[in-house]
Amino acid sequence: MDTPSAWVQRWAHLIRPHGAVLDIACGHGRHMQFLAARGHPVLGLDRSPEALSAAAAWGEVQAADIENEAWPLMQDDSPRQFDAVVVTNYLWRALFPVMLASLAPGAVLIYETFAAGNETVGKPSRPDFLLQPGELLSAFPGLRVVAYEDGYLSPSPRFVQRLVAVKSDLDSGENFPPAQYPL
Repeated sequence: MDTPSAWVQRWAHLIRPHGAVLDIACGHGRHMQFLAARGHPVLGLDRSPEALSAAAAWGEVQAADIENEAWPLMQDDSPRQFDAVVVTNYLWRALFPVMLASLAPGAVLIYETFAAGNETVGKPSRPDFLLQPGELLSAFPGLRVVAYEDGYLSPSPRFVQRLVAVKSDLDSGENFPPAQYPL
């Protein structure tokens, strides 16, 4: 099993204890395994049956072609909500509004994917699959940004953008005093 992203590992503490997590484009389940070990029920979405077969060891999985079919996780005409949405190494901009709607109040979004500049060091190299400078900062309006990075990583050379953001829980009164998001 691949090692979980250092970004996911660093920020997973912000997910409510035992909170339900959606892992979009989960692959073989490296983040599902990590989050399940922390006590989270995890649902992984991917289009690869082979990948989902491995990921099923760590939680619920669902096959879905989320780029060409309707969002599979609907509940009462709205996307099902989770305490966290995790996305790594995947970009399909048309899903940004669905990802946002999939966050329950107080939920956290942990996102990491390739950015412009990556075409100089490897794949993906198509502009459609690379975030533009600052793009994640404006992609999820209404979320409180806790952490953001945009730059070059090595020793496995790649350009990435990474975002951790929390959906306000103002209606519950839990944000007064202000919520504390440990860094």
